[in-house]
Amino acid sequence: MLRAVASVSILFAFWIVLSGFFTPFLLGAGVGSSIAVAWLLQRMKVADDESLPMHLVPRALRYWPWLIKEVAKSAWDVTKLVVHPSMPIEPSLVRFRPSQRTPVGLCTHANSITLTPGTITVDIGADGFLVHALTAAGAEGVSGGDMDRRVTRFEGPR
Repeated sequence: MLRAVASVSILFAFWIVLSGFFTPFLLGAGVGSSIAVAWLLQRMKVADDESLPMHLVPRALRYWPWLIKEVAKSAWDVTKLVVHPSMPIEPSLVRFRPSQRTPVGLCTHANSITLTPGTITVDIGADGFLVHALTAAGAEGVSGGDMDRRVTRFEGPR
């Protein structure tokens, strides 16, 4: 039941964001459409722990503010590099093994790296992540472990 309510709420919030209109008819249509889609998801057995991971919400509320702060810090660092007259970049590739084992943990870690300006996850393979970094310090920071530890904490017990 909690998953159904969460699905309807998320779908309706998405409807509101995309619509931007608040007339009674359109709000009613949004609620009706959200309920219908949530019902279809349930009927098709698509809504499961992986598609709507309710158990991760409390940990996500701790992880996302940290990630936003890191993205802002990296954006500032990349801006300083680009504006600097000599553009002191040292592009490098680094390969490392993340400590996550679940698909959600690995996906979260790879996407967090890519969201952070100056780094991008190039490959995810059996031998770990291959990450391109704009600077050597960025490459060390990726394999250094703070993000890895936080994503592992976000991922939760195995």
